[in-house]
Amino acid sequence: MHLRAPSVDQGVHAFAWSVVFFLYMWLGALAIAVPGGVAFVVSLVAAGAIFLFVRTRGGPSRPGRR
Repeated sequence: MHLRAPSVDQGVHAFAWSVVFFLYMWLGALAIAVPGGVAFVVSLVAAGAIFLFVRTRGGPSRPGRR
Protein backbone atom coordinates (compact mmCIF):
# COMPACT_ATOMS: atom_id res chain seq x y z
CA MET A 1 0.00 0.00 0.00
CA HIS A 2 1.34 3.39 -0.99
CA LEU A 3 0.21 6.19 1.33
CA ARG A 4 0.09 9.66 -0.19
CA ALA A 5 -1.26 12.99 0.95
CA PRO A 6 -4.51 13.96 -0.77
CA SER A 7 -4.37 16.40 -3.65
CA VAL A 8 -5.55 19.84 -2.56
CA ASP A 9 -6.46 22.65 -4.97
CA GLN A 10 -4.17 25.70 -5.11
CA GLY A 11 -7.10 27.96 -4.16
CA VAL A 12 -7.53 26.11 -0.86
CA HIS A 13 -3.85 26.60 -0.07
CA ALA A 14 -4.10 30.29 -0.97
CA PHE A 15 -7.16 30.74 1.25
CA ALA A 16 -5.50 29.00 4.18
CA TRP A 17 -2.35 31.15 3.88
CA SER A 18 -4.41 34.34 3.66
CA VAL A 19 -6.48 33.44 6.75
CA VAL A 20 -3.38 32.61 8.79
CA PHE A 21 -1.59 35.81 7.81
CA PHE A 22 -4.76 37.89 8.31
CA LEU A 23 -5.07 36.68 11.89
CA TYR A 24 -1.36 37.16 12.52
CA MET A 25 -1.38 40.74 11.19
CA TRP A 26 -4.71 41.70 12.80
CA LEU A 27 -3.84 40.38 16.25
CA GLY A 28 -0.31 41.78 15.98
CA ALA A 29 -1.66 45.22 15.10
CA LEU A 30 -4.08 45.10 18.03
CA ALA A 31 -1.21 44.08 20.31
CA ILE A 32 0.73 47.24 19.43
CA ALA A 33 -2.33 49.45 20.05
CA VAL A 34 -3.40 50.17 16.46
CA PRO A 35 -7.10 51.15 16.44
CA GLY A 36 -9.35 48.13 15.78
CA GLY A 37 -10.97 49.34 12.57
CA VAL A 38 -7.70 50.37 10.98
CA ALA A 39 -6.05 47.09 11.97
CA PHE A 40 -8.94 45.10 10.49
CA VAL A 41 -9.04 46.94 7.17
CA VAL A 42 -5.28 46.94 6.62
CA SER A 43 -5.04 43.26 7.54
CA LEU A 44 -7.97 42.42 5.25
CA VAL A 45 -6.40 44.21 2.28
CA ALA A 46 -3.04 42.54 2.94
CA ALA A 47 -4.74 39.13 3.24
CA GLY A 48 -6.41 39.71 -0.14
CA ALA A 49 -3.06 40.51 -1.69
CA ILE A 50 -1.53 37.40 -0.10
CA PHE A 51 -4.40 35.31 -1.47
CA LEU A 52 -3.83 36.60 -5.00
CA PHE A 53 -0.07 36.14 -4.74
CA VAL A 54 -0.26 32.56 -3.49
CA ARG A 55 -3.06 31.73 -5.96
CA THR A 56 -1.07 32.94 -8.97
CA ARG A 57 2.51 32.12 -7.93
CA GLY A 58 2.19 29.48 -5.22
CA GLY A 59 2.48 26.24 -7.15
CA PRO A 60 5.50 24.40 -8.42
CA SER A 61 7.06 26.35 -11.26
CA ARG A 62 7.52 23.28 -13.43
CA PRO A 63 7.20 19.58 -12.84
CA GLY A 64 10.40 17.88 -11.83
CA ARG A 65 12.07 15.24 -14.00
CA ARG A 66 13.00 11.90 -12.54
